[in-house]
Amino acid sequence: MSSVKFSPCSKEGCYKWIEGILIRLGYQSRGKAEKGLLLDLIEKVSGYSRIQIKRLVKKYLKTGRIKRRQRTLKGFSRKYTEEDIRLLAQTDEMHGNLSGPAIKKICERTWKIFGETKYKRLAGISVSHLYNLRRSATYRNVRAYFDKTRPKASSIGERRKPQPQGRPGYLRVDTVHQGDLDGIKGVYHINAVDEVTQIQIACSVEKISEHYLIPILEMQIRDFPFVVLGFH
Repeated sequence: MSSVKFSPCSKEGCYKWIEGILIRLGYQSRGKAEKGLLLDLIEKVSGYSRIQIKRLVKKYLKTGRIKRRQRTLKGFSRKYTEEDIRLLAQTDEMHGNLSGPAIKKICERTWKIFGETKYKRLAGISVSHLYNLRRSATYRNVRAYFDKTRPKASSIGERRKPQPQGRPGYLRVDTVHQGDLDGIKGVYHINAVDEVTQIQIACSVEKISEHYLIPILEMQIRDFPFVVLGFH
């Protein structure tokens, strides 16, 4: 004797078949043993587990029907758009990356007080979701920036007036151009004065260049009656 094979049908068709069997064979009026045999039959034909069948029978006894409940699961609608995320990024940048609660308050005021319609959705955002938007790829793309190397203040090459504190040897060097006469360039006067003793040595050069200045400055430093500690 060959075995009988049952082909599976759709869930709606299977539910309808089980309901028909329970009605035609009078499940409610059967004894416990007969009910067990009927459940064995349904299990064999439907391929459902015993627990599933008992659940369907319980539904039949309660409502008189076995009907599949259609559930259409809708995905969560996206409340905040790409434009909202870009607007949040721009607002953060404009206000210097304030905390979430502070930015939320700014969005609320901008919409409710100043009537900026583009802030309407952000005005109702929760602080936790605001931080979620900040972690989004769109937000990061808008706010992408590189931390520039911040220049460090350095005193190298800075011209400062010396503080001799009563000690000679700190010179002030000034240059004065004599002026031109009849198209002939005048000389430059180089005047070196000690800040404390006011001893000064003046010299003149034809031009302001290393060629002329270095010998003059060396001579002035050598001629002061004390060790030169610095000049400006």
